[in-house]
Amino acid sequence: MEAERLYWWALSLAPGIGVRRFYKLLEEYGSVQNIWECKPADLQTILPARIRKEFVEFRVNFDPEPRLKALQERGISLITLLDADYPNNLKDIIDPPPVLYILGQLKPRDSRSIAVVGSRRATPYGRATAERFGRELAELGFTVISGMARGIDTCAHRGCLAAGGRTIAVLGCGLDYVYPPENRTLMAKIAREGAVVTEFPLGTPPEAGHFPVRNRIISGLSQGVLVVEATATSGSLITVDWALEQGRDVFAVPGNINSPYSKGTNYLISQGARLVQGAQEIAAELKVPVEQGGSGAETVNLSSEEKKVLTVFQDRHLHIDEIIRATRLAPQQVVSILLMLELKGCVQQLPGKLFVKSG
Repeated sequence: MEAERLYWWALSLAPGIGVRRFYKLLEEYGSVQNIWECKPADLQTILPARIRKEFVEFRVNFDPEPRLKALQERGISLITLLDADYPNNLKDIIDPPPVLYILGQLKPRDSRSIAVVGSRRATPYGRATAERFGRELAELGFTVISGMARGIDTCAHRGCLAAGGRTIAVLGCGLDYVYPPENRTLMAKIAREGAVVTEFPLGTPPEAGHFPVRNRIISGLSQGVLVVEATATSGSLITVDWALEQGRDVFAVPGNINSPYSKGTNYLISQGARLVQGAQEIAAELKVPVEQGGSGAETVNLSSEEKKVLTVFQDRHLHIDEIIRATRLAPQQVVSILLMLELKGCVQQLPGKLFVKSG
């Protein structure tokens, strides 16, 4: 690693520095190497005594070799704001992360991207909608950005991957943690088909205070933020605040006015967020050309019985017994049809023998 990049990485690891102090020091000293090599007394006007002491001790004892080896062993790459492959969208925000850790690969095409966020405790409607938007956005050539959290985030990533699209997960912890742990397989697939990104070094656990900070990267990587489902106090609204500060477009999916999980999205719409019901509306609002290719539902071949089962859903989740009654088909036949529809990506099975239409 060349010297200046090494100094950038080292300073980002120093305890108590943080992003804002990083850039304040850089503004004062002109280069990170100058910061690293300056006399301790020169730092007293910028760093409090305790942090100054910790920083001086840290730079004396810092050994990059074992840290670099740990990254290499896990297949993690490291880029700094100095690098040409640092995401262009992220460069534009206030206080961009000086360093990013990456599993997978960021590509120039990721600048055409939409963040999809929402409630962790999503309803079947929210999950199906997030998955549909993830798929539709991928089919239009967008990279889908989200935080790999439970609920809406997970469904958006899965929908995008199902369509063969690129997706980026931004974590609030080091890349040696999988959070939530049940997304281990999903995280591995995202790393293969897109990228898993964080500004936090290895060994950083997923603490609550990291996620609001992480959200600025989710919005910063994107051209716009789509909120699928959110309560009135959802952390997704923090992402919206970042998006507005960064000059990003905000989109929201309308929801049931009686559902607490739609209070946040309906409020955003009342405050001027763009109401959208499909990914094409997002593309039109952003005035970007879209890649050719119809929706997944249009390209799937369905039998007459499969079409009959799909027509009973009408954007609501149904118990298997309700589907049997509505279609008047034999129970075993309905089970077989639902299995085929699930394999084709048209329905999703939920706990309790509930099913919901996926697209």
